[in-house]
Amino acid sequence: MRAQRVPEEPELEAYDRVLRCGYGHSFDIARQGYVSLLTGASTKMTGDTAAMLDARAAFQRGGHFIPIADAVTHTMTACVRAGAVLEVGAGTGYYLARVLDATPQALGIALDVAKPAVRRCARAHPRAAAVLADAWRGLPLRDGALAGALSVFAPRNPGEVARALAPDGRFVVATPTERHLGELIDPLSMVRVDPDKDRRLDAAMAGHFEPVEQRLVEYPMALDRAEVAHIVGMGPSAHHTTAADERLTGLPQTLEVTASVLVSTYRPAVGTVR
Repeated sequence: MRAQRVPEEPELEAYDRVLRCGYGHSFDIARQGYVSLLTGASTKMTGDTAAMLDARAAFQRGGHFIPIADAVTHTMTACVRAGAVLEVGAGTGYYLARVLDATPQALGIALDVAKPAVRRCARAHPRAAAVLADAWRGLPLRDGALAGALSVFAPRNPGEVARALAPDGRFVVATPTERHLGELIDPLSMVRVDPDKDRRLDAAMAGHFEPVEQRLVEYPMALDRAEVAHIVGMGPSAHHTTAADERLTGLPQTLEVTASVLVSTYRPAVGTVR
């Protein structure tokens, strides 16, 4: 596809807000700066709500996940210095923006199934395009088009990512361990991390990717009640937790909470179908 867009213009002419492909299909670029490639039947995926994204952005601004973002960025930039980098389930675009800041020759694609997310991602970085699409219905990318891809606390489609990655590309995946936010699970009835999560990730990646390295990022976070409320509101517990405000008042004013995340790097398996 060929983008025809004038960056940073609040009002764009119609011909400046269109993506066109060689087959003659065209997709409008919304005034908020993203393009919707959700076509056909509606997606079954549940994307983040605007309230969830507000909570996530507020927590990220507090800097509590900087060690995780640094680990993802260092891992990606160690093997990718140019080309296109995709973030699947980009949310606010926080992690992709940090990768792009560290790789001036790279371009970013922030993909999410939620319209409030891609609206944010369109403003996340000047070198990032925001795309509304369902990764489970196929990535709107050519075979081998990506130098790198990342997925941080997000669902992923390993087969499609492997197809879209160049043979020497890398896929960086950050997933929580059982200890992640462990001090909050019982008091706030939050969703627990599946203890079988690592095995299921390995099984999903098998046949599409080969592991390169894995790094544990674990550290304590000193959070006040407002920051704990952001944690509850920004993740899957937001769909399941009720009366959270009442439980929050029973917590100390400041609480030490564990961040525990595995940052795994993969390369496409030999013989990956493209």
